Amino acid sequence: MAELPFSSDVSRRARDITPFLVMDILERAQELERAGRHIIHLEIGEPDFPTPEVIKEAAFRAMAAGETQYTHSQGLPELREALCQHYLAKYGVNLTPEQFIVTSGTSPAMLLIFAGLLDAGDEVLLTDPAYACYPNFLRLVDAVPHRVPVREEEGFRLPVEDLPRFLGPRTKGIIINSPSNPTGMVLPPETLAELAGLGPYIISDEIYHGLVYEGREHSILEFTDRAFVLNGFSKLYAMTGWRLGYLIAPKDFIRPLQRLMQNFFISANSFVQRAGIAALTQAGPEVARMRAVYDERRRFLLAGLRRLGFRLPVDPTGAFYVFVNARHLSLDSYALAFDILEKAGVGVTPGIDFGPGGEGFLRFSYANSLENLAEALVRLEAYLAARRAGPAGP
Repeated sequence: MAELPFSSDVSRRARDITPFLVMDILERAQELERAGRHIIHLEIGEPDFPTPEVIKEAAFRAMAAGETQYTHSQGLPELREALCQHYLAKYGVNLTPEQFIVTSGTSPAMLLIFAGLLDAGDEVLLTDPAYACYPNFLRLVDAVPHRVPVREEEGFRLPVEDLPRFLGPRTKGIIINSPSNPTGMVLPPETLAELAGLGPYIISDEIYHGLVYEGREHSILEFTDRAFVLNGFSKLYAMTGWRLGYLIAPKDFIRPLQRLMQNFFISANSFVQRAGIAALTQAGPEVARMRAVYDERRRFLLAGLRRLGFRLPVDPTGAFYVFVNARHLSLDSYALAFDILEKAGVGVTPGIDFGPGGEGFLRFSYANSLENLAEALVRLEAYLAARRAGPAGP
């Protein structure tokens, strides 16, 4: 997609931020839809389920009761207490409400953590590939992202045994994301324990917790207090548009992070926080149903992609993504994703969005119905047949 030229007055920070390529795909897909095309969206990481009724009803009640004003900058005490109970029941971790800051989605939480932890020139390790926005958040606070390659043949496992050689005098943190976007990888407890002993702070993005289909996920807080956690309600509870997240931090960081929150965000939306309490305490049966459907879709898509010739050495077991090697088709995943969109009417995310190690891969989201997944596979099969029969593609 062509970029408009920047004014010479645009700040260095703004110039250095790279595009979020999945949005390029989504926006072109929407243009095609407005022109009458039927597009199957496997590019965007957004649940296709409606938000559970108990959650919506809690928000309605809060609005009707006039809960439309600022809350405590760290969030409603009742929500933070419910989060404490959740972490105790799920992970056996004892936390206090004072360790939480509730935010309008996990993106503000990430910005608060990085701004509160990192000085200019500090380094943070992250996997390659990794969630596309991590490096840009780090660059915004003048920190340095340092990528650690992971291998497809090992299920994109984080090579903890190799991490010491990536550590330097300015390494302040290590970002982990389990279950992972884009790979669906889930870190085992042994790996988390090893990470906890390396020294730098662990910044654990746990937004896909609850969406695990084999075994179970673990929080970094089971293994160390020297960690920050990002989590929220968007993925597990189908609440992306509600913008409700939170961070957990060591106690000696909370007051500085709270001051950042007060200045830049004031507080999260009051009645949405009430909906979060309902999500934690009442939406369990609906979450279990959604998770079972995701698992059915996961197994269906894995089988279909393998049938089409995509190699998947290790099954992803979390989130709602499949990250497949498409280098036999093209080494330019951005061009390939657009070609698939234009010719097959299927939106997929180019692997280069997630770092140099993702080039040549495509990410498929199975946050879509079985019927649409089946139709997408039919379209992809026809697309691949046409490529074999015609001139080389991108």
